[in-house]
Amino acid sequence: MPELGFALSSEDHPPNELVRQAVLAERAGFTFALISDHFHPWVDAQGHSSFVWSTLGGIAQATAKIRVGTGVTCPIIRTHPAIIAQAAASVAAMMPRRFFLGLGSGENLNEHILGDRWPSPDERLEMLEEAVGVIRLLWQGGERTQRGKHYTVDHARIYTLPDELPQIYMAGSAPKAAELAGRLGDGFISTAPEKNVVQAFEAAGGTGKQKLGMIHCAYDSDEQAGLERATRLWPNLALKGPLGQELARPADFEEAAAMVDEEDVAERTPCGPDPEPYLALIRTYDEAGFTHVYIHQIGENQDEFADFARRELMPKL
Repeated sequence: MPELGFALSSEDHPPNELVRQAVLAERAGFTFALISDHFHPWVDAQGHSSFVWSTLGGIAQATAKIRVGTGVTCPIIRTHPAIIAQAAASVAAMMPRRFFLGLGSGENLNEHILGDRWPSPDERLEMLEEAVGVIRLLWQGGERTQRGKHYTVDHARIYTLPDELPQIYMAGSAPKAAELAGRLGDGFISTAPEKNVVQAFEAAGGTGKQKLGMIHCAYDSDEQAGLERATRLWPNLALKGPLGQELARPADFEEAAAMVDEEDVAERTPCGPDPEPYLALIRTYDEAGFTHVYIHQIGENQDEFADFARRELMPKL
């Protein structure tokens, strides 16, 4: 069965609370965590969207052994890949051998904010490939210049580099993105237990690399209360198709979420005190070929969930 990790949701919680949750996850026995990198929440009800690199500095000082990665950072529009290379190198220097950089092609929700055009999916993957090249070039040290199709670095040097460079995990939910991740990444991140996507990753060079899958839950002693909370705070998790990448504002997601009801959310979101639905969902990722699963608990009762996971989930994994 997959190894279990913890999701630190920048959309749900302020930064000091995320630092506290990282400590909580470490003490509960989670071996890794991913922290989201957003400019906006998906819907206003989530209520937060702190700057991930500041929060990671706090996590670096507050924890001792848990591995932490971004889940995920988009280095193609809102933030130039040279800046991501510098930020990630600094965090890796603060968390030796504990930080990994998760990268993906992003969502319009976060990337349109400076007035940039939102590219087509194929163009975004092309930009992501070039961005990864920029990051790895600057991590070589020394003064570097590169003039590519999408990005330029001009006599740039990152002076603060960690003794051991962080691994780059790449996200994908479709075979083309998974193929790119297999070619360029040290690991894979996805949000659905799709076997064909894992197979595309492995066929392109990902065999033997870690594959991380994300699931959502709303643990509660009252299953209906958990379901109501999940539907109110995270209706976006039940949206189908490309809407998650294409919509531009939280208000747009709220309008689309009017089509989502509790039944839609219940299909993919365990909510009650019975561990079996959580384990069954984790098994689907195991069957699809994922080596790790990390869980996003929806709501403020993070301590209750961490205790539930320690008692009811980890011993069975």
